[in-house]
Amino acid sequence: MMALFSFLLLGFFLGMRHATDADHVVAVTTIVSRELKVRNAAVIGVMWGIGHTLTLLLVGGAIILFGLVIPPRLGMSLEFSVALMLIVLGLWNFRSFTLWIRQNAAASLNRFDRLSPRHDLETHDHQSEGISTAWLDAKFGRLGFYQMARPLVVGVVHGLAGSAAVALLVLPMIQNSMWAIAYLLIFGLGTIGGMMVITAGIALPFTCTATRSVKFHRYLGIASGCLSVGFGLFLVYQIGFVDGLLTR
Repeated sequence: MMALFSFLLLGFFLGMRHATDADHVVAVTTIVSRELKVRNAAVIGVMWGIGHTLTLLLVGGAIILFGLVIPPRLGMSLEFSVALMLIVLGLWNFRSFTLWIRQNAAASLNRFDRLSPRHDLETHDHQSEGISTAWLDAKFGRLGFYQMARPLVVGVVHGLAGSAAVALLVLPMIQNSMWAIAYLLIFGLGTIGGMMVITAGIALPFTCTATRSVKFHRYLGIASGCLSVGFGLFLVYQIGFVDGLLTR
């Protein structure tokens, strides 16, 4: 019994280690780069972990209880979806950065163009441009779902991509199905805890620069977007062409 307990405890620490996988860290970094509070970043990590754990329990539990077999090509396709998701997350950060540049440019033009007859019309156009995002932030900014849906979905996608490998790792070690599922749950809790710590740590430079230099804070955000797109493209090449998903 003590040996089994020790094995479950090991699962918790392995879950924390799993949270540090490169694709996980890159994805949450891209999301956390827009947060201004460490507490909010930690909550994002928890939401990512919950999404990851739910998928792990559902898919991994089906593999353990019903002997579900995931074909290798389907597993590769799920990993490929993670690569595409990283690219989308990075492009999302680029969009935020370009909107910030456009707003600054508009503010600079307004300072030099206040006497122009077209000033009122142009000001109206700029206000109309930003009304959609401003309305969304004002309308849904306080809603948990609006702010937390993205890390939850990202965690679900990561969980889909890794569930088969984790479940198959457990099967030869724990013969009892209920203990095997308990291991997956403990592993998932470790992943939640690990990601909460990681996102809080990642958020520190972003929150510090946000209060001292808005420009540098934005540059950190675009750097995280570049990292996400670059790593996503690397995974696309690795999975799609080196591993043969797109060439076989």
